[in-house]
Amino acid sequence: MPEPPPPAELLTVRDFLRYAVSGFRAAKLAHGHGTTTAVDEAAFLILETLHLPVDDINPWLEARLTTAERGKLAEIIRRRIDTRQPAAYLVKRAYIHGVPFYVDERVIVPRSYLGELLFAGLFDGGEASLIDAPEDVASVLDLCTGSGCLAILAAQHFPMADIDAADLSEDALAVARINVDEHGLNDRINLLHGDLWEAVEGQTYDLILANPPYVAKAKVDAFPPEYGHEPILAHLGGADGLDIVRRIIAEAAQHLNPEGGLLCEIGTGRDLLVAEFPHLDFIWLDTEESEGEVFWLTREALSA
Repeated sequence: MPEPPPPAELLTVRDFLRYAVSGFRAAKLAHGHGTTTAVDEAAFLILETLHLPVDDINPWLEARLTTAERGKLAEIIRRRIDTRQPAAYLVKRAYIHGVPFYVDERVIVPRSYLGELLFAGLFDGGEASLIDAPEDVASVLDLCTGSGCLAILAAQHFPMADIDAADLSEDALAVARINVDEHGLNDRINLLHGDLWEAVEGQTYDLILANPPYVAKAKVDAFPPEYGHEPILAHLGGADGLDIVRRIIAEAAQHLNPEGGLLCEIGTGRDLLVAEFPHLDFIWLDTEESEGEVFWLTREALSA
């Protein structure tokens, strides 16, 4: 079937931005895969399709488009509405802290709060830092690595660290391999297949990052179509969402070096965890878009 012709009235980037936002809102699309509004997602989709920097659409709003560009934009906007696939899957690209990553339907679209926290001064060795010095971090584990994005960000932030990245999904590890290759980090990131700690039996680390599945089953069952395109394995955390988080907490101390720590994202289960583990001295961390959805636990706190 031939591609639909671009609407003749749409000539500029601004025209297509308005057209996309109107279409997304009329279709009641769900957002949340790196963008949170119809405007932001339309801007991302347009800029990425045109191979322009995705940080700001404003310099390009009055740019007139070629016939070929108009056709590509009309088609990808139509696909977003018709398929309800997340925009990141359509362009095979997602960003965390400005760093690009390849993504497809084999992995959850990366949007972890941990990426923001890595660059928020908490690991810089300063007064508010959770560690003494980033250059002293020699080993990092990214548990439930998915696309490998957090392992790659950790490699950039901790220049002296060797990094293991583990996942139960072989499909996810295949995507992680693409990203590790694209970022030239094969000599520093080791991809491991296994069920949580089974993948790193006997190994210990200065820092463990974990963004495990943490969505309760009832919420997974009620997902809008966009979230349904992602692997359920990457979302489902049991009846209350915390089954895998509990397993991580149970064995983390055995895999941490002295003065090491666990940085873990858990969604909205803070009250449940605090009630279940009253002896643990959780440090709860906020981001621009979350409050108390990430905790930090030291090896010493976990061992107490």
